[in-house]
Amino acid sequence: MKALTRGLVAASLLAAALTAAPAGAAPAAVTAKTPKVLVVGMDGLNWAKVVQANAPRLDALAASGTLGESMLYCGPMAASSSGPGWSTIATGVWPDKHGVKDNSFSGKQYGTYPDFLTRIERASSAFGTFSVLDWAVLHTQGTFGTAIDTRITYDGDRDGYVGSDAKVTADAVRILRDTNPDAGFVYLGNTDVVAHASGTGSAYLAAIEKQDAQLGQLLDTITARPSYATEDWKVVVTTDHGHVNPGGGHGGCGIDERRTFVLTSAGGGLRPVDVKLVDVAATALAHLGLSAPIDGKPAHVRSADPFDGLYGSLQSRVDETGIPSGVKGFTHTTPPGWSITQNMPSGGVTEWRGWSFTTDEFWTRTQASQYRELNVRARGVFAVADSDEFADKAGGASYDSTLISPAFAVTGGSQATLRYVTHYMQEGSQTGDVSVSFNGGAPQLVKRYSADAVAKDETVTVSVPAGATSVKVHFRYYNASNNWFWVIDDLRVA
Repeated sequence: MKALTRGLVAASLLAAALTAAPAGAAPAAVTAKTPKVLVVGMDGLNWAKVVQANAPRLDALAASGTLGESMLYCGPMAASSSGPGWSTIATGVWPDKHGVKDNSFSGKQYGTYPDFLTRIERASSAFGTFSVLDWAVLHTQGTFGTAIDTRITYDGDRDGYVGSDAKVTADAVRILRDTNPDAGFVYLGNTDVVAHASGTGSAYLAAIEKQDAQLGQLLDTITARPSYATEDWKVVVTTDHGHVNPGGGHGGCGIDERRTFVLTSAGGGLRPVDVKLVDVAATALAHLGLSAPIDGKPAHVRSADPFDGLYGSLQSRVDETGIPSGVKGFTHTTPPGWSITQNMPSGGVTEWRGWSFTTDEFWTRTQASQYRELNVRARGVFAVADSDEFADKAGGASYDSTLISPAFAVTGGSQATLRYVTHYMQEGSQTGDVSVSFNGGAPQLVKRYSADAVAKDETVTVSVPAGATSVKVHFRYYNASNNWFWVIDDLRVA
């Protein structure tokens, strides 16, 4: 029944497309393929170790697809552990929304933010969905909900993950081979177990190679489907967290335990800087023609943020000592049209003298567990004013810097909406002002930050004076002396 209904839906969409053709034009020949998606989760998988292992299927996906590496949050937003990680993957929102902060799952908000398979089922019961996993709590806690058509659960603690991963793979192969699913989630957990038991050395590499072979079984089953030529499969491989290298373990704020990746089966070898873990759910939904009010975006959709264009020109450390010299991650050079004005002392830490452009890894390496890791909604390269780090060298006792946008076109007598990502932490008397200037006039204050605004998608509406045709946005961080920081990213003016 589901296959018949799905065929009718596809036929109606095709008919609508033909109806929309220009009058008198002959309908173009259309061969519609049925979109399908498979998400494979590999628990606790460090991508740097995949590169070291003999993992031909993962390597081939990375060579032909899209691979985006990024960092997790840590406390107090959530631990870098599996409960929050898989909840972020499943729901497409960050822990401040889905509510899971650790493996107790207390505070979960799956009713408001369900997993992507549940959203697919709610969109249309015609879709066939399945989840097969060997960490039972992902089913019993509702991370992947009961609306999913087929849920198969093993208990890795009981069966041993090597054995239960094989069972998970066998069941997923059977579903892919013998039924007609549209979307599925397959969980493989042995990499995490091995890393906890013996670190990220040779046994961990062997576990990666085993899971790579299991991934190969899934991929081969898909391509062997009799209907494969009429199907459009999107395969996504991801992980919930990394592991401390080489000893193993996670849950804290270390760089290696916060590392994650999203790997998709299309893209031609892309390595974008703007992919985040919340994009797994968005990618799955978008491939089936669906959307949802979540934090993620499809992994194949690039950010239009001009800050990301600075990635190739980022520099290595100058005064910072906790950042490896090979990690590039800051510049004071602005994108075209942007500018910085400031009244700054000559001393202080070079990297943070006035507004800087940086990355999550570079910036959070300056000092762990000071809320920098909570900046989850910024992507790729973002702007930061960090008076706290600036003051770590003599002469950095005062801070006053303004980041100014290019001119955006506006219509006089209307309203303009400013949208941007912000992450502001208040300490002492420092202030963050958002001002606008129309047609080169004096800046007018429209928003002031004097209290914490953690990882926010901000919206500010301003009235456009009659006759105005352009607006610039000013972000001024001042009255600061060793007082936390302010992040701005992805400014849009409509």
